[in-house]
Amino acid sequence: MDDPSCAGLPVLVGGSGGRSVVAAASYEARAFGCRSAMPMREALRRCPQAIVRAPRLRRYSGLSRAFLEVLQTFSPAVEPLALDEAFVDLTGTERLLGAPAQTAAAIPERVFVVTGLRCSVGLAPNKFVAKIASDLRKPRGIVVVGADEVMEFLAPLDIARMWGVGPVAEERFRRYGYRTFADLQGASESQVRADLGDAGDHAWQLARGIDARAVRSPGGRKSIGQEETFETDVAELERLRVVLLGQIETVAIQLRQRGFAARTITLKVRTGDFRTMTRRTTRATATSVSSELWSDVRELFAAWVSSSHAPLRLIGVSVSALEQQSDSEALFVDPIVERQRRLDGACDRVRARFGRGAVRRAAIDVREPQ
Repeated sequence: MDDPSCAGLPVLVGGSGGRSVVAAASYEARAFGCRSAMPMREALRRCPQAIVRAPRLRRYSGLSRAFLEVLQTFSPAVEPLALDEAFVDLTGTERLLGAPAQTAAAIPERVFVVTGLRCSVGLAPNKFVAKIASDLRKPRGIVVVGADEVMEFLAPLDIARMWGVGPVAEERFRRYGYRTFADLQGASESQVRADLGDAGDHAWQLARGIDARAVRSPGGRKSIGQEETFETDVAELERLRVVLLGQIETVAIQLRQRGFAARTITLKVRTGDFRTMTRRTTRATATSVSSELWSDVRELFAAWVSSSHAPLRLIGVSVSALEQQSDSEALFVDPIVERQRRLDGACDRVRARFGRGAVRRAAIDVREPQ
């Protein structure tokens, strides 16, 4: 959409470094066996002529918000499944919007007008069947499955389409002769349980399109975080501190933009042998002040360094236990914290006018002897 010259060509989204992976692949690239989560090096081996584009999370987030806002005009019950996918419960909307099939046809039209993007729709009695239906005619089809058509609709599908069935589980299913949904439908529940164990009950129900889960709208943002994977493992502590400082400042900016403060701060590190460790601390009061969050992260980092310092493949920081930031003044204000809060506000205004890179916190901490 943003670069029409790429239309109809194999395109890969991701980094270009040795450790980069494919975040997304166009349908033309998938024809060569490229897929998301594949190492970029392998994808380019399969499709050397592919066009590689760097991810643009800001662009995707903006489109995702617009997409969800469109869905919310059709129903208040919208459950995001990913940036570009969601469940919408149309129960009770008939008198306002018309028959559900009519509404399902209107959704992609509205999405295209608002976002410029095409989407597919699956309409069915429950989430499981709707998800499968929406996948069958991507990128712009509409599949409607009536309540009395569910068994027939699912029967010919390969067992790999069942939610939660990965390569290992698929091999186990096939070992017992369950290659399609019809194979599971034709077996008794006790037989499937005997073959597949505890997972058999769930699989037997899904094969019949039985799914009682409700569409649940999210209760708000749970956490905000940043992380970075290095091209080569990094052992220099000062470089790691600089990266952490940039990450926590970005997180603090996002907190303030969304009107939140955080109580829990988590440090995440991953060593070259893929061992992942986290350390966290919880504050007595929530904050969005950059200097306070940085102080907590520095302490977590120092604790990790003192116990198990090793070269890192990845480092990241996140905040959780989010609270709505209060606009009211506290009765007793710490003048140092208040000064830092005003400083953050001034910097945020500079960034809003001149761009996020216009001003940033220096890596040198004047409170430490230099």
